[in-house]
Order: sequence, then C-alpha cells, then structure tokens
Amino acid sequence: MRTDTGKAATPARGLSRKPFAWTFTTPLYVGSSLNPINSSIIATALVPIATELHVSVGSTATLVSSLYLASAIAQPTAGKLAEVLGARRIFLFGIVMVLLGGVVGGLGQDLAMLTVARVLIGIGTSAAFPCAMVLIRRRAQDAGLDAPPGAVLGGIAIAGMATAAVGPPIGGLLVGAAGWRWAFLINIPVTAVAMVMAVRWLPKDPVLDRENRRFRRVADRIDLPGILGFAVTMSALVIFLMGLPRIEWAALAVFALAAVPTVWWELRTTGPFFDFRGLAANGALTRTYLRQGLTLLGTYSVMYGMTQWMEAAHGLSTVTAGLLLLPMGAVSALLSHPLARRNLIRGPLIVSAVTMLIGSAGIMLLTSHSPAVAIVLVSLIFGVTSATTTVGNQTALYLEAPPDQIGTASGLFRTFGYLGTITSAVIGSIVFHDGVSDHGLHTLGLVLVGAGLAVLLLTVLDRRLMGRSTKTT
Repeated sequence: MRTDTGKAATPARGLSRKPFAWTFTTPLYVGSSLNPINSSIIATALVPIATELHVSVGSTATLVSSLYLASAIAQPTAGKLAEVLGARRIFLFGIVMVLLGGVVGGLGQDLAMLTVARVLIGIGTSAAFPCAMVLIRRRAQDAGLDAPPGAVLGGIAIAGMATAAVGPPIGGLLVGAAGWRWAFLINIPVTAVAMVMAVRWLPKDPVLDRENRRFRRVADRIDLPGILGFAVTMSALVIFLMGLPRIEWAALAVFALAAVPTVWWELRTTGPFFDFRGLAANGALTRTYLRQGLTLLGTYSVMYGMTQWMEAAHGLSTVTAGLLLLPMGAVSALLSHPLARRNLIRGPLIVSAVTMLIGSAGIMLLTSHSPAVAIVLVSLIFGVTSATTTVGNQTALYLEAPPDQIGTASGLFRTFGYLGTITSAVIGSIVFHDGVSDHGLHTLGLVLVGAGLAVLLLTVLDRRLMGRSTKTT
C-alpha cells in the first residue's frame, strides 16, 4: 500500500490469511473504550470531589463539560493527524496524554487542576476511534477486502458506545472503595496495558522523510488554520449550548465571529480540514452524522435525564438508578456484534428510529409511582436503539467516507455524537429548570419523539440506503 506520508507500507506476514487477528484488534478495542468510560465514570465522583475541595456540586459540572468540549474538537483533529502523520503514532500519543491526565487528576489539589486533567484525558482518548478506523480501513485494503470487516466494526461499536453504560457502576465501586482520585488514577494501569499492546501489536506507520516532518509542511497538510478556526467555533458553540436557557451573548458573538472566516477559509483552501463542499456533495455521509447526533441525543437523555428523575422524583438511590439503566448497556453490547457481522445498514437504522419512538413514548407514560420493571423496560428499548444506531451508522460511515479521509470523517462522526450528548444535557436542564418532576420527564419524552421522527425520516427517505447491501466478512 502506498501512502502520501512516506514509503510504501509492507503488508504484515499472513495478512491475507487472517488480517484482523486478535493481536491487531485488542489494542484498538481497549483504546476506543477509554473515551466513553471516562465520559461517564466521573459521574459518581462529583459529590465527593465537591466535598473534599470545598466547592459547590454545581461547579464540578466543568469536569464533565471540559472533557466533552475537548473531545468534540480533538476527535476530527486526531483523525486528520492520523491520515497525515500515521495512525499508530497518533494512537500512542493519545495514550500518553490519557496517562498524563490520570496522573494530574490523581494528584490534583483544586478544581482547576482537575479540569486540566479532564482536558488532557479528553484529548488523549479522542485519538483512539479515528485512528482505529484508519488502521482498519488500511488493513482491509491491504488484505484486498471489498466489504467492511463487520466483526471488527462491531467490536469497535461495543467499545465506543456500550462501555459508557458501565462507567457509573465502575466509578461507584472505585470511589466507594478507594476515593474519588481513583476516577482519574484508574487510567494509569489501563493506559500502561494499552501502550504495551499498541507498541507490540499495531503495525508501524510508514517512515516520514525529512520534508514531511517539517512543521510548515505538516501545518499545510493538516490545514492548521482550519483546525484552529474549528476549535474556536466549536468551543463557542458548546459554551453557548451549555448555558441555555440563559443566553450567553459573548459565546454567541465569538461563534459568529469565528464561524464566518473559518467557513470562508475552508471553502477556498486546498485540502480543507472541514470539507464543506465535500459534505454538500456527499449527502449520505452528512445524513449519517445527523442521524448519529439525533439518536445519541435520545440515548444520553435517558442516561442522564432519567437518572436525575429516578433519584429526585422517584426517590431511588444513586446505586439503584445506575442498576436500572444497566440493561441498556447490556442489550447494546449483546446486539452490536452480531448485527455488525452482517454489515446491515438500513434495517438496523429503521429499528433504531422505531425503538427510539417507542422508548420516548414510554418515557411519557412513566410517573414517580411507576414500578421498577417499567423503567427497566424503557432502558431495554433504548439499549436496542443504541446498538442499532451505532452499528448502522458506523458501517455507513465506513462505506461513505472517502478512504483517504476516513480519519477526519470518523472524528466528525464522533463530534456530531458529542453535540447530541451536549444537547441532551441542555434539554434536561431546560425541562427540569423548575425542579425534577413527572411533567419535566414527559416534556423530555415529547422532545425525544420529535428527534425520533427526524431520525426515521432521515432513514426511510434516504435513497442511498435503499438497496444498499454488502457482503458479510
């Protein structure tokens, strides 16, 4: 395989016989699980952190938002760097950043230091998924595979989504047994293992010649101005969204001032970081991004909004609320792999939209007197939604993204997912603005019905998905 980063890459021995051996996939799965677990594991540590650091519980929300913001920006950036500098190099760099974040957080003495740690973890964990997609795509090309490697994509889907549900229980055990610092320190042994596996088992990147290592050359190829403009624009947008329903006029002004020149630059430069023309021409990929963002809006509204409702309105303990949502992660994990092996797209996406509608209607029927089995049933339905949307959209991403842009496209895929996640938090804060109640929960369900209808329309009216079939690998 020839790459534009250096010399030809030599296929690994026995590649055509078994291109996706466990030694290749295991470090990718471990790396891809770090972001969702770190996204959710902090939930159980917020109250103990506030108590020990003598700050309000509300102020600790920055530990959640900082990781989301860093990840939303870093995911496509890491993908672009992987395409230009090499996926293995960026994957290893990401692991080092997570390790550093774990150390800083474990030793942190104030909220500012913990926030820095969460930013480091967000940047570091963001490298894994786009790098994994680059490595998988290139390995499939080297092996001469025409169809997506469904089993491998299924493993990535499980690592990237289903593991988020196990974060709160793991966090609860760690924080309860050893203290809140272990919500950070747990990254040290995990990244050490991931580093050893990646160094030993992932194929080396092509050697970069001296010209391709020069900063100016790298900056031109990754479109550094575009990345910086995207970072400022996305930061302002996220800050604005997270401030709702109160209007953050400063953030809105920064967003407008940054977005206009960024779009102007990206439309005129060659090799843009955010290819607006490419997205306009590739409507199937754009619709994939939108479906992913809208569906994650639903699943994360259940994870966070329903958790608040169960604790504040239903009177359940934190542990019980977490256990009632565990079926969501379990069903997602159980369904993701067999579905992905068949390389199905349209069918799972229709199921995703329909189950999201059914689950959202179920939310509207819940009350503070509903039995636990009703809550578990809603959790199970959204588990199906989570599995089918992740598998269907991820396979669509693999097929629709240009092969030489799979890293950036995968990063943007995650960015849209983060926007859905952040929006779910915004909607939750709006519907529960006057207190957590059954009425607020029913309003949340109504909003999710609207999102589910949009996902259904984006699927059934997508002509690109009609007749789409791929061979199973």
